[in-house]
Amino acid sequence: MYYSTEYLSPIGALTLACNGDNLVGLWVEGQKYYGGTIPQADGKAMQRNDDMPVFAVAKNWLDKYFAGQNPDIAELPLAPIGGDFRQYVWGALREIPYGKVVSYGDIAKKVAAKMNRDSMSSQAVGGAVGHNPIAVIIPCHRVVASNGSLTGFASGIDRKIKLLELEGTDMSGLFAPTKGTAL
Repeated sequence: MYYSTEYLSPIGALTLACNGDNLVGLWVEGQKYYGGTIPQADGKAMQRNDDMPVFAVAKNWLDKYFAGQNPDIAELPLAPIGGDFRQYVWGALREIPYGKVVSYGDIAKKVAAKMNRDSMSSQAVGGAVGHNPIAVIIPCHRVVASNGSLTGFASGIDRKIKLLELEGTDMSGLFAPTKGTAL
């Protein structure tokens, strides 16, 4: 059984999901792939339950984060649902320092090394980043194109910018794309 609750944040309503003990999802209202990793059980994916202890821990973490602090991701019991490749990518996302950005290519190199491969497609990494089921906490917003484009954020570029600005990220070399499919 999976449970959900809501958290009102500066970037909109967030839905948190857990399996009882671990956080398995965090989606921004209206984002692509909302709830996409939660298995459908009897047509009811998640049952609303605001009293799960893991939600209290996650909401406390989010309070600190949105107050401009840098809470430790290790404080949270995370269990994103996905295959090995996606787990490698999401693990690499967790290593991106607060207030910093890395490129899809940087993550591709890191994942390739972890998988004992010579190379890895940045596009494949981008797909896994885009399907990150625990947004904000697993910081997919810290990934940019190699040219500094803020492309590709399932919750929207405006929200990505707000999160990076909240973290005090140096935005001088970054820009929002004006056209394309990854807006």
